[in-house]
Amino acid sequence: MYVILVYDFGEKRVAKMLKLCRKYLFWIQNSVFEGEISEVKLKELLQKAHGFMDKTEDSIILFKHPSKVYMDKEIIGKERGFTDNFL
Repeated sequence: MYVILVYDFGEKRVAKMLKLCRKYLFWIQNSVFEGEISEVKLKELLQKAHGFMDKTEDSIILFKHPSKVYMDKEIIGKERGFTDNFL
């Protein structure tokens, strides 16, 4: 599945969330990640995030779609993170 993950974490936990998300998805902008991920890997990411998040202050928003093929992405202005992999 294709996922866009957006998070808002407190100052003490934001670096942990950034590091965690970089293991699973591509960074595209501050607190925003995207990429193809399996259901199992997504559950793993969320389980790890729940381990240190403060549910009274922090939040994670997920946009899920079966495939990136059916999504259009338009970037206006500077692209912060690149999702293309060059070999």
